[in-house]
Amino acid sequence: MPHLVGKPNSDFMVDVIKSLNIDYVYSNPASSFRGLHESLINYGKNSKPEFITCMHEESSVAMAHGYFKATGKPQLMLCHGTVGLMHATMAVYNAWADRVPLIMIGGNDLDAAKRPPGVPTYHSAQDIGALVRDFTKWDDMPVSAQHFAQSFVRAYRYAMTPPYGPVLLSLDAGLQDAPVDDGHLYIPRYVASAPPHADLNALREAATLLVAAENPVIVVDKMARTEAGVKSLVQLAGGCCSPGRRPAGPHEHAQHALSQSDRVGAESHSQRRRDHGLECRDFWNTVNQWIDNGDEHGHGNRESRIKPNTKLITISSMELNTKANFQDFQALPGHRTSAWRRIRKPRCRT
Repeated sequence: MPHLVGKPNSDFMVDVIKSLNIDYVYSNPASSFRGLHESLINYGKNSKPEFITCMHEESSVAMAHGYFKATGKPQLMLCHGTVGLMHATMAVYNAWADRVPLIMIGGNDLDAAKRPPGVPTYHSAQDIGALVRDFTKWDDMPVSAQHFAQSFVRAYRYAMTPPYGPVLLSLDAGLQDAPVDDGHLYIPRYVASAPPHADLNALREAATLLVAAENPVIVVDKMARTEAGVKSLVQLAGGCCSPGRRPAGPHEHAQHALSQSDRVGAESHSQRRRDHGLECRDFWNTVNQWIDNGDEHGHGNRESRIKPNTKLITISSMELNTKANFQDFQALPGHRTSAWRRIRKPRCRT
């Protein structure tokens, strides 16, 4: 559908998107963001970002997820109103649980006086962000072109501040098509936030414990996000460097130990006197093990994999964007030092 009056806001929105050097936009095309879609192709010359047509919203998010894991560069995803975002939710939760940055724009027809009847109305909502708010870092609904510029740069910044995560902008179809006000628009300059870092005194204490440890082990998960991070990890590994859920250090390194099973992992940790977890999503499962006893209530036995006097050190930013509803934060890493027994009151005989 052609724009009816002058240069549309969606052209300016493309300039905002281009300012952040995004390679691709993944999308299953739909009417609620047709203005932005047209501007990406015609005004933006389908370059930086290039539009990748997908068959489903879940695969759109998954492709952006995978591209970041391979390149370290966050990507853009467009979806349609309520139903498009509903299709995407499983993949959005995957990105949230994996702490992957993702910028999503959800088209919406907000003005009931102007939106077409039938399907466009069924697919609209006052607040589409409510669908994914429990597993996104931030969302917003711009009401002007300048508001979009502010929000998009802010969304990119929030997504790329560790711990990473997906963000969403709800974008009205009418706002996309409205004529642009060239005289009063500007693109905010993106300045990356400094990543969170540990307290200096705590780092000194951790270093002292590691140097004094008899058999230290370092367990890494999402800690080494860059090539420089891997080099620093290799320098740190004065003991045995063991991977968590993902290898964060080179396998050929002399101090790299790969646990092949829970049994080997238990044997490895049982002799350790210091366990140091770096950005571990499940440090509890590293130093403990769960044995399902198969009863009808799902109860199991918890057994420690480490000696009772082992010092546990953990450095992580995971707790900085934990939400209340979804339980993706795992158990606390401490192990039991004493047993608890239920004390029964004696029965009174009459």
